[in-house]
Amino acid sequence: MLTSDRFRLYVSSVTSEVKTRPFFRVRGRSFIAVVLVPEQPVDDWLGELDAQIERSPSFFDRRPVVVDLSVAGLQEPGLMALFSELEARNIRPIGIEGLDEAGEEWSDNLLASLPPVIRGSRAAGDLDIPEETRPEEMMALVVERPVRSGQSVVHDKGDVIVIGSVASGAEVVAGGSIHVYGTLRGRAIAGLMEDGTPRIFCSKLEAELVAIEGVWKTADDMEPSLRGRPVQIMRDGETIKIVAFD
Repeated sequence: MLTSDRFRLYVSSVTSEVKTRPFFRVRGRSFIAVVLVPEQPVDDWLGELDAQIERSPSFFDRRPVVVDLSVAGLQEPGLMALFSELEARNIRPIGIEGLDEAGEEWSDNLLASLPPVIRGSRAAGDLDIPEETRPEEMMALVVERPVRSGQSVVHDKGDVIVIGSVASGAEVVAGGSIHVYGTLRGRAIAGLMEDGTPRIFCSKLEAELVAIEGVWKTADDMEPSLRGRPVQIMRDGETIKIVAFD
């Protein structure tokens, strides 16, 4: 089984020496990598790796990976096949460790095609692979009355739906999109979550200000021909685009 104890946090010290420049500063560096420990039969191990990737698809994204060959006992053909399979899964190891004496006698051509051999590493504990969960579903807030002047409706976790009009001096703020089934006269600010493609919809546009993901447009900047019409409002790069429905 490719359980959590097959993955170990890996710490390697990287140092260098400079003798010619007395004032050249040299520092030790450490990095943490995930260590994969292939086992025989390798096809079964790859199947278990696929199951882990399906469970947590982004686990290996941008993570340094080291392959420990101390258990698998692979010869040259099998070793090349293993690294080809890892490459096919977008896993690109930065190094290998656990070479036995036979491994030390591998051909120079083979070693040149593999990641560098790492020595002197130490384990930093087992690593549990978390099961990725779906992001929390955004819930819409339904306002079943007009929004009066001076009132503010704020819902930063999803869409806002107003069954009625939004008066001048009123404000509607949403994490997602805003739907106004009436006249939009006040301010509508959508897209606080910056997730997806938030928009503003209204049955009649008379807004003082509209904004989506920090890009805004005031009444003075809106096309006069769009005033009083049903529209959808969206962000287009660093500008606001307003499109009439009729």
